[in-house]
Amino acid sequence: MRTALTFVCLFTLLQGCVKETSWPVTNAPAPKIIVNAILTDEVRTHEISLTYTVTSLNEKPQPVIGAGVAISDEDSTWVLNENPADPGLYLTSPVFFARQGKNYTLLISLNGNIYSAKAAMVPGAYFRELKYARNEGTSLYHISWVANAFGTVGAAAMWELKLDWSKVPGYEHLDSIATHARMLFYTLPTLDVSEVFAPQVESVLFPAGTIIAERRYSLAPAHAGFIRELLLETAWTGGLFNGAAANVTTNLSNGAMGFFGVCAVNELSVTVNPGNFVKK
Repeated sequence: MRTALTFVCLFTLLQGCVKETSWPVTNAPAPKIIVNAILTDEVRTHEISLTYTVTSLNEKPQPVIGAGVAISDEDSTWVLNENPADPGLYLTSPVFFARQGKNYTLLISLNGNIYSAKAAMVPGAYFRELKYARNEGTSLYHISWVANAFGTVGAAAMWELKLDWSKVPGYEHLDSIATHARMLFYTLPTLDVSEVFAPQVESVLFPAGTIIAERRYSLAPAHAGFIRELLLETAWTGGLFNGAAANVTTNLSNGAMGFFGVCAVNELSVTVNPGNFVKK
């Protein structure tokens, strides 16, 4: 009884000593630039995003304004223009596209510093369309299969799904956020315990009649490695087998972070049909 009473008193004392405090951060490192740059073989305006690192959780990254950005291959050089309506976003011309067999270089000039990266495209591939299943007891569906998470060497890919059910009866007058979704999946040549036992994510539900644009981006080995490390630090963390936190590898020079990649894109469209789904 005396031992139990001692623990109760000690616990009460410790609770009374808890108070909120803040720790000032001194000698914080200078912000680095984050590069998000993917070129594809599609004829369109390509975007390269430049932002600065942040020092606080959920802090909005500040755009890198006034940088000089250029892309080159063995034959040509293209200078990108900053979007005046969206600072930090640098745009190619609307007729730009990347080609297989070319080696591309990204050059960024900012405040007297030069940052660079090199990348090349690996071939694209045709693919089987995704599968979806209906949630029991509802009229809504969810994605049940996109691709096998573990692929052979050379088959690395990123899968982008854009879902749109804004034209489905009963949903026409809802806000765009409530009728659209974007999902990403990956096929990587590695199988990690953190991936197998990753935390569950919220399932996206959608009605019959939803139109799904399914796009496959080919990934070079270095690009696949970058994505794997990024997932280990984000989506795959918090599960049963966490690894030690570490900086993600980059192909950018001079301390810049992020990645510059060149991808081939294959695309197909799927319309959700109530008579064509996988039963659970």
